[in-house]
Amino acid sequence: MSQQQKQDDIHWLTGQFFDQRKELRYRQSIEPNVRSDSRLALLLVSVIFAMFGITDYNLLGLTHEYYLLLTMRIAVVSACFVLALVIGRGGGYAEKAWLHALPLWILAVGIILIVPLRPESLSTQITAVVVAIMAFYLLIPNLLTVATLASLFLSITFLAATALYAGVTPTGALRIALLLIMTNIVGYTALLRIERLQRRQYSLLNEERDQNRDLLKEIKHRKSLEAQLRMVAERDALTGLDSRSHFMKRAEALLQRAGLEETPFCLFMIDVDHFKRINDTWGHTRGDSILTKIAEVCQQSLRPTDIIGRFGGEEFVVGLPHTSPSDAKAVAERLKQNVEALSLTDELNDLQLSVTIGVAAANAEDDLDNLITRADNMLYEGKRDGRNRVVTAG
Repeated sequence: MSQQQKQDDIHWLTGQFFDQRKELRYRQSIEPNVRSDSRLALLLVSVIFAMFGITDYNLLGLTHEYYLLLTMRIAVVSACFVLALVIGRGGGYAEKAWLHALPLWILAVGIILIVPLRPESLSTQITAVVVAIMAFYLLIPNLLTVATLASLFLSITFLAATALYAGVTPTGALRIALLLIMTNIVGYTALLRIERLQRRQYSLLNEERDQNRDLLKEIKHRKSLEAQLRMVAERDALTGLDSRSHFMKRAEALLQRAGLEETPFCLFMIDVDHFKRINDTWGHTRGDSILTKIAEVCQQSLRPTDIIGRFGGEEFVVGLPHTSPSDAKAVAERLKQNVEALSLTDELNDLQLSVTIGVAAANAEDDLDNLITRADNMLYEGKRDGRNRVVTAG
């Protein structure tokens, strides 16, 4: 969204979002702060409004007007205290905006009632009205529309009261009107600017959160793709065993470690006997299925520390760290027997599967290629001697 679109999303006159749902979400987001600020502002305003009772006494003494003013001030202060308590505990700024508006109207009425009871202190009251209007706009948290209506009500009714009860001349009334108009304009424009800035900040923050959420999704998606690519690179697609390249990498590391620690390391090559005949007779689909079953049996026959990969076609390669030649031969014999015991279904139940295994133990001067070559030679020696056997390098 462009900067111009963000600005157009906010009403130029009220400072609120055009989208009512977005406006509601915004008010809900600032509700805790508004409740706290409203409560504090009402308490302070109530204390200040009550303190002016001292001025009432100095001007009026213990007169009928003084008691009326005192009663009015007590009512206004009590109402503000009650509203501060209600707003602080559960004054929903989003759903109960009227509750936040109510104190402004109570204060406005209270200020207006001072005029007929203390008309001689008009100059002081004008100052109090100006301060009250600015407080309505800037100090007591409220919507711009609410603050504007309450301020206009206070201005108009105060002007009317001065004309009725204080004997203000038309010229004096015009001066007061101009002062109140300027006060409302300043308060309105200041609050409008604050409302717009706060909502723009809210929009930017939400946009940033959305972008961060999208970014996290994209990172998660990329990690998933990387994991899949890694799986494709490291795993044989048919059998799920290590791919040839991944096996070579792992076996190379194990062989180097065995050389450094001077521990035995063995490797054997496995070839499925007569696999070409199986493919030619029952088709490649059945051949792939048989190859997968044999791969599962091979994996289950090994120890957790052993590694196995598909070397190519029907050949598998196994690395056995910390394993002597005699132990490696025992593992190979067990694996061969488990393949022989593998039972097939349907028309393949008469097929007897077998593997030939060539075993080679690493020497101090061996690299991985040499070790694979020696194991491969033992494998072909076993195939020449009739298959279905384990052959160990002498």
